[in-house]
Amino acid sequence: QRQLVESGGGLVQPGGSLRLACATSGIIFSAYPMGWYRQAPGKQRELVARITSGGSTDYADSVKDRFAISRINAKNTVYLQMNDLKPEDTAVYYCNKVPSLAFWGQGTQVTVSS
Repeated sequence: QRQLVESGGGLVQPGGSLRLACATSGIIFSAYPMGWYRQAPGKQRELVARITSGGSTDYADSVKDRFAISRINAKNTVYLQMNDLKPEDTAVYYCNKVPSLAFWGQGTQVTVSS
């Protein structure tokens, strides 16, 4: 059974940090780029960070220098370290391949508020 299971979200004050994790199963993980996407209320889902199978990364301008994506292929897991969080980072965060698969996990809610 193919699954994407995100975790690690929560409520954090501006300037704080969170580390998200995404455990995958039933997909060929190591050979493909993986990404973290987010969807804020009333907005379309957007890709914010991407990592290739070889570990090269790139980021949306809005999160560059604050977020860091990483992966452990042996664990079929991808991570997102988020630092210096801002209220505009509030969203549900999802992981998926890049381009995305047809299905999505449940996501993990990140709320940045004082």
